Amino acid sequence: MTRKRKYSAEQIITKLREAEVLLSQRKTIAEACVELRFHGRSHP
Repeated sequence: MTRKRKYSAEQIITKLREAEVLLSQRKTIAEACVELRFHGRSHP
């Protein structure tokens, strides 16, 4: 059985670009994660 991906490649790239902008604005990684709504879990 194949799992459906939660996010498309385009969505991931968009989030990475947004994170890059936040980091260039001197935000910490933790602050960028909060703003982009990332969490520590990689698997449910």
